[in-house]
Amino acid sequence: MNPLIHFFQKDGETQSVIQGIEAGMKEQLISGLQGSAKQLLIAALHQTLQRPIFVLTHNMFSAQKVAEDLKECLEERQVLLYPANELTTAELAAIDPEVQSQRMQTLSKLAQGFSGIVVSPYAGIRRLLPSKQVMSSARLHLKTGQEIELETVMQTLRDLGYERVDRVESPGQMSLRGGIVDVCPLIGEDAYRIEFFDDIIDSIRVFDTDDQRSKHKVDEVEIIPCKEIIADSKRFQNAAQSAFERMQEHLAKVTDANLKQKLEENLSWDIERLREGQQFQGLYKYISLLYPEKETLLDYFDQQSLLVIDEPIRLIETAKQMDHDEAESIAAMLQDGKIMPSLKFSKTYDSLLQNKPLPTLYISLFLRQIPNASPQNIVNYSCRPMQNFHGQMNVLKSEMERWKKNDFEVFVMTGTKERREKVRRVFEDYQIELPKIELMDLQSGFEFPSARIAVITEEEIFNKRQRKPKRPAKRIENAERIKSYTDLKVGDYVVHVNHGIGKYIGIGTLEVGGVHKDYIHIQYAGDDKLSVPIDQIHLVQKYIGAEEKEPKLYKLGGTEWARVTKKARSSVKDIADDL
Repeated sequence: MNPLIHFFQKDGETQSVIQGIEAGMKEQLISGLQGSAKQLLIAALHQTLQRPIFVLTHNMFSAQKVAEDLKECLEERQVLLYPANELTTAELAAIDPEVQSQRMQTLSKLAQGFSGIVVSPYAGIRRLLPSKQVMSSARLHLKTGQEIELETVMQTLRDLGYERVDRVESPGQMSLRGGIVDVCPLIGEDAYRIEFFDDIIDSIRVFDTDDQRSKHKVDEVEIIPCKEIIADSKRFQNAAQSAFERMQEHLAKVTDANLKQKLEENLSWDIERLREGQQFQGLYKYISLLYPEKETLLDYFDQQSLLVIDEPIRLIETAKQMDHDEAESIAAMLQDGKIMPSLKFSKTYDSLLQNKPLPTLYISLFLRQIPNASPQNIVNYSCRPMQNFHGQMNVLKSEMERWKKNDFEVFVMTGTKERREKVRRVFEDYQIELPKIELMDLQSGFEFPSARIAVITEEEIFNKRQRKPKRPAKRIENAERIKSYTDLKVGDYVVHVNHGIGKYIGIGTLEVGGVHKDYIHIQYAGDDKLSVPIDQIHLVQKYIGAEEKEPKLYKLGGTEWARVTKKARSSVKDIADDL
């Protein structure tokens, strides 16, 4: 067992929290924890109680940091991150395929009874989702020798959000050639070739999406949805009818002729695509019609789960701001005739959390009153943040002597074995008694007097962050950096780091939430367009390729660009490993 988790488990304050949970307390307040001590407490609670834990933070940045620490404390498979955009109406635009993949992995595992820890920003809990019941049954399990109609397989894949193409090259695609179905799931490295003999699955083979060659056979495969909004034809038809009725009702109240025309054009086109059961950009605006159950991520957790709210005061402030921003965004879309009233995308903080749906722990650095909360147990840890030594080893040596005098156990956190050896050599060079050096890449250290432990990170010793290698910044081949939008002329091909190759079609000013901003506009495959704020021009690079050959435009929100960048990163990693 992780030694730091063990220290937390046997600490008296932690025992008080555990006893409160086991006694059925609905709310407890924990204060005083510094640095990564918070994440170690959550890990200790999970190890002790062996029940699902849902951690809510006020924003995505905090959620990522919490998830990273928890993955260091526990096995990585025990921790899931549910990413979400702070403005729910942004879901109407294209979603980054990698974000989509993370979400689907989390929802699919939760629907199947995941018992680990899920971390999400508040934005993730407020958005409406398909019901847990729908998600739990939304999967296709195939095995060699199974009797199943080929058309049933194709229809199920369509219902799971897979796009039919001539040749499968990217996650989220499927194809049919005679009695052979190719499919590339959103999650995992492999694509599968399923060959039928009448209504019997004759073989299942893994194949390479680049050269289309089969690699080896497998006995079975389970395919989960590739999109969050999954629905059968009945749900699509019901949503289309409801949208049509609401549109007619709304149009009868609109007096502005121009707005009325815009509304009818935009909404009629949406309703037609709903009737046909199509997946389209902006489908999320009809989430409340497709799923009248109006469930959220919170509904994916059973009553045995534990809810941990990190810095609740900040989270409540964030919730109020999000409600305000969303209302402004919806008002702007109503004015532009892009949406009808009464459609819901999210729930408010009060409707989600005021009734305390799960046993709740509030973790706050400072002891303060939380609105609409009545904690039955208040626990105050004595914990101090670790100082930054800035490479001053004599200062560290003095602290090490103080800790030794007070019977403290000292832990130094490093990210790799190589870094561990370097730390060991430095301590020996300065004749400092060796502490316990652990392979745990925590965000920050702390001093925990009641447990008599001190935890120091490499950054706090050397003032340099030595995190484990993360995904490198996206550097794109056949592209050059743009310093200003003036470097572009209409018709130039450009590459967006998240969405791939498109065509620059000009610059314009848009009003979003009452604020006017300059945007560059990029045309993608079909009628898809992307508007990128000028202050985010670093995400766009100018395409450089063979002059006689026009590049292929990518589909906005598609998965092919993610596959290309993933393969490039894999190649870079292989080269690095060789070096």
